[in-house]
Amino acid sequence: MISFIFVFLQPKIVSAMIQEIKVKNFLSFKDEVTFSFEATKDTFAEDYQVVEVTPGVRILRFAMVYGANASGKSNLLQAMAFLRYFFFYQPENANEGTRTEPFLLDKATPSQPSEFELVFYAGETKYWYTLKLDTQQVYEEKLYIYKSVQPTLLFHRELNDGMSVIHFNPAAIRVSAAEREKISLECLRNMSVFAARDKVNTKIPDLDLAKNWLKSHLMPVIESGSNLFGYAEQRNMENALLHTHIIDFMREADFNISDVTTEIVSNAVPDEYINYILNNEDIPAQAKERMMKERTIKQRRTLFEHTVKDNLSAERYTMNQYQESAGTIRTFGIETAIYECINSESFLAIDEMECSLHPQLVKFILLNFLRNKSRSQLLVTTHYDPLLNEVTKQNDQRIFRKDSVWFTEKLPSGHTDVYSLAEFRGLNRLSSIQKAYNQGNFGAFPQINL
Repeated sequence: MISFIFVFLQPKIVSAMIQEIKVKNFLSFKDEVTFSFEATKDTFAEDYQVVEVTPGVRILRFAMVYGANASGKSNLLQAMAFLRYFFFYQPENANEGTRTEPFLLDKATPSQPSEFELVFYAGETKYWYTLKLDTQQVYEEKLYIYKSVQPTLLFHRELNDGMSVIHFNPAAIRVSAAEREKISLECLRNMSVFAARDKVNTKIPDLDLAKNWLKSHLMPVIESGSNLFGYAEQRNMENALLHTHIIDFMREADFNISDVTTEIVSNAVPDEYINYILNNEDIPAQAKERMMKERTIKQRRTLFEHTVKDNLSAERYTMNQYQESAGTIRTFGIETAIYECINSESFLAIDEMECSLHPQLVKFILLNFLRNKSRSQLLVTTHYDPLLNEVTKQNDQRIFRKDSVWFTEKLPSGHTDVYSLAEFRGLNRLSSIQKAYNQGNFGAFPQINL
């Protein structure tokens, strides 16, 4: 039987949470869709699945998205990934483009701008960010702060004769004329104000509070094919507490792994690779010089220790990453990322959570996240519908809240609709949410003639 690990971490001084994201004309989202982490009045698991960021504002720590293949589940995560990239990418010139991708299954939308809105809290401070851009340039960008019930504009960026013009609200934010001019000059038409702000050495407190959270607390999206092994190796070498957690987690999750060790080893470089490395411009000159002197290359090596027991004794054996299963390696990476998410009180999205993982392990990982109290947030997409049964069990057996379940459905016009399970009436009368989902009661289910 799998037991659950509880690691209660010290809260950070400044934390933040996402309340809502809106997307329009991006990938499969033609019309505006809204995904919200705001909790309903349901009080189930209030103490560890819901955070009251300010009095009366309750934000969910977890959400999972269901839908048929090609329904837009991954695209919802890609919207977050795009914003994370765009916030701080600094293009070399104005002709690089913005890398947004409009909805293509329509004659009009490819020439129209994509639109994004993000509402989030940095500490107890609420922000509202809006962005309108096409593949080449930003048309409009705004950031609001809530010092009261009504939002106050911090900056408004617009396009004027092909040039970005940034207006800072003098009633809300102190920016000198010289600082305004410098930020405006740095802000190319295909980059964000946040990226331009990064180039200017000055203090702008309210703007920087939002900027610093967006930069430090939005983690990269984990896709089904993401290679997390190198990241997990490095972080486990650097963080002793994480290393201990991973060992405990692997043991409790029944991997028969008693230890994980990572070390730096020096390997001889074959002669046939020397010229290739010397001609590789991506390798620093200092590294080339050291390699030619030592004719070695330093690499990380991770070994997994397995303890095998019989009636008389216990023997230990080690295996490298290539000898371990895909599920072991993926779990090593995912649990490292989730630990970092909890510890840094960040936002993490995982696409196709169940990929290479046993259903019970998926449940274990999610429960382990939820039981660790923090202002961290986790968004996952999945096809594993038995998790829906964990919504309708009795309160002492339930795991997930109804407002944590979302759906994506591809409409006949080819675009994606996004909606919550909590929008449906009569849920309390259902004996099985899973059964109702498989019967097509919520949509977001493949229509296949078997």
